[in-house]
Amino acid sequence: MTTEATTATAAASKILGINEIKEYLPHRYPLLLVDRVVDYEIGKTITAIKNVTVNEEFFNGHFPHKPVMPGVLMIEALAQTAAILSFMTMNVKPDENSVVYFVGIDNARFKRPVEPGDQLKMDVEILRTSRGIWKYKATASVDGKVAVEAELMCTIRANESAQPRAGE
Repeated sequence: MTTEATTATAAASKILGINEIKEYLPHRYPLLLVDRVVDYEIGKTITAIKNVTVNEEFFNGHFPHKPVMPGVLMIEALAQTAAILSFMTMNVKPDENSVVYFVGIDNARFKRPVEPGDQLKMDVEILRTSRGIWKYKATASVDGKVAVEAELMCTIRANESAQPRAGE
């Protein structure tokens, strides 16, 4: 194998398509907000994209005269990207008993609107993990301009509704 082929294979292994993403996230349409992972370093960083199209359900009401992606959904897309990195770092794929919950969102700043036709590039870095809490620095940008940035805190817990109840 040539050096170029080896480099191309290594680069390709840092990409996750939608089917691989669905192995790490329980979300499905219309709330699956990560289309592709384009790079990652286990335990450190991940870069993913969300292609924003006019066909998104939320644009029907937000806003009909000037479609803008809701900020809370940009934060959710960043959290989903963080969850993928966390599961990859733990070397596990979630099952119906795994749920990732927000614990906190700090220093969130919205810098520019995201509109149909934009490609949201999401960069997430693990800052630390402690006692089951993961803290991340997260930034989403369009064409190199920051749309939103925040520090996110999440935890992974068992889905209590999937657990058998006492006496069952």
